[in-house]
Amino acid sequence: MTKLKLSSSEMVKAARARIEEIETTDLIKMVGEPNVVIVDIRDIRERQRTGAIPGSVHAPRGMIEFWVDPDSPYHKEVFAQEGKKYVFHCASGWRSSLTVATLQDMGFDAAHLKEGFSTWAEQGGPVEPVEKK
Repeated sequence: MTKLKLSSSEMVKAARARIEEIETTDLIKMVGEPNVVIVDIRDIRERQRTGAIPGSVHAPRGMIEFWVDPDSPYHKEVFAQEGKKYVFHCASGWRSSLTVATLQDMGFDAAHLKEGFSTWAEQGGPVEPVEKK
């Protein structure tokens, strides 16, 4: 196999160096705040298996750039709210760090949950079940 110019862990490290990371305990305090939009980018099967943060928006990782872009035919209005703080999360913080770095490159201001959902419940974060559709 050809050696990669940049590993995924190097990409995550570079992204984390330039984005806002929110600690789990801090985001737990923000749940339900009207000016905060928590965005879950995990796969639907992950959400069904482990649950979700109450009130979070599900936006699959592969569609984020299109859903955020107001000029895209796939744009979602949830991402056009003025004055909102958007906090993205995945399971461990890797995917969400890359996502937020990309969104910042696009001009969309966002933060991410540093540790991801992996420690959410054990740190006292509320979880709601996600039913299979």
